[in-house]
This record gives sequence, C-alpha cells and structure tokens, in this order.
Amino acid sequence: MDEHITIAGNLFAELRQFLRGSGCRVYISDMKVRVESINRFFYPDVMVTCDPQDQETAAYKRFPKLIVEVLSESTEAYDSPAETLYERGDKFADYRQLESLQEYVLVSAKRKRVECFRRGENGLWVLQGYGEVASDRTFTLESIGFTGELATLYEDAIA
Repeated sequence: MDEHITIAGNLFAELRQFLRGSGCRVYISDMKVRVESINRFFYPDVMVTCDPQDQETAAYKRFPKLIVEVLSESTEAYDSPAETLYERGDKFADYRQLESLQEYVLVSAKRKRVECFRRGENGLWVLQGYGEVASDRTFTLESIGFTGELATLYEDAIA
C-alpha cells in the first residue's frame, strides 16, 4: 500500500507542476470519473482533464484525456490487461467508453514498469511499455506531452 500511494503521489506532483497554467487539471484518487454510457463511477489513481466542461461538476469528471492506475496486488487483476485487447480487464473496457480518453496507463508497484495504452487515429489502442529493458530511464505520456523519469516516479517506493 505504501508503494502504491507513494508512486501515485509522485506522479501527481510531477504532473501538477508540468500542467500549471495549461488549462488542464490533474486529480488524484479522491476524484471520481463518470462513464456516462454505462452509468458507472470510478476512482482512478491519477487523471488529467483539459475539457472546460469538467469544471462544471465538482464531485466527478466526465472528459478525462489521461487515466493512470497504479497496480497493487489487490487491484492488479482488475486494473491490469490480459493477453488480448478483448480481455484487457473490465475497468479498461469501461474506460474505453470515454470518447475523450486518449491514454490509459498502468504503473507497476512491484517493479519499475509503465504500460501506456494509446488510442490511435483509427480508434485502435496501441501499447507501449517502459522499464522493460535496463536502458529505459524515461516514460512518455503522449496525451499531455509529458516525459518523466522512472527514477522520479518510483522515488521512495522501489529501490
């Protein structure tokens, strides 16, 4: 649990600084996202919205462009993708209903690994992994133009 919270906090702090003055807002786990098409709410670990319509609702957001889930042992089976896009997990399937969503990111709390699922121009989701080889030192969140250091993301969480 400590690693989960630390990693989410590290990412929030980095994104808050990066997005300052951009018109985009970053939220941490207490803010809900509403998937209207299925009438469900979720609490992502970190999300970013740049849509002015999201300032109309204080209790939840409807138009995130980036959602990040930090995987812990208790959440990994629900958040984490399986072998094929069709079986990628219930939460990812629900999040894909959000037309505004451009990027869904899974961050491991066990090892320095980040998986970014990006919606392509054709509507298909494409996976890019970071931290899988020793030379990976950075990760990129293309939806907001952010490049971060894996060392900073995992600071005080994983040696």
